[in-house]
Amino acid sequence: MNWQEVCTNPALQNLPYKMELNRQGQIIMSPASVRHVIFQARIIALLNKQAGDWLVVPEFPVETADGVKVADVGLLTMEQAITIKNNITSAFAPVICVEVLSPSNTLAEMNHKKTLYFEKGAEEFWLCDQMGNMTFYDQNGELSTSKKVSYFPSNIDF
Repeated sequence: MNWQEVCTNPALQNLPYKMELNRQGQIIMSPASVRHVIFQARIIALLNKQAGDWLVVPEFPVETADGVKVADVGLLTMEQAITIKNNITSAFAPVICVEVLSPSNTLAEMNHKKTLYFEKGAEEFWLCDQMGNMTFYDQNGELSTSKKVSYFPSNIDF
């Protein structure tokens, strides 16, 4: 299955799951929880206040070496947004890719996604744990704060 088929399949619409594809085209679904969605919304709201001319996007599909992965939140330049505005997926990752850890995720999965996003051009990867604690990374490792959005808090209020 490819991403176009996932997006247009009526049986897959309105499911309470985040969907991704692995490299074999198999669908991987993660259940959404209220906690996950609230952290995602708070991150988007905080980024919108601080992002300036950047575009904050939810559920951003990126074509990776391991299939289509969907960043919970992405921060795009306007040039990136214009380049892909008519696409179903993106061949590049947002400048910042944010993942919110769910009970069904493992840190190993998140580290794998971090690697995939960096391979596709992400400059930073942020991880929000289940308590709202933020961890920021660039390709060299963990950062004390984001280099791109320096005033972003290290903990998200629930």
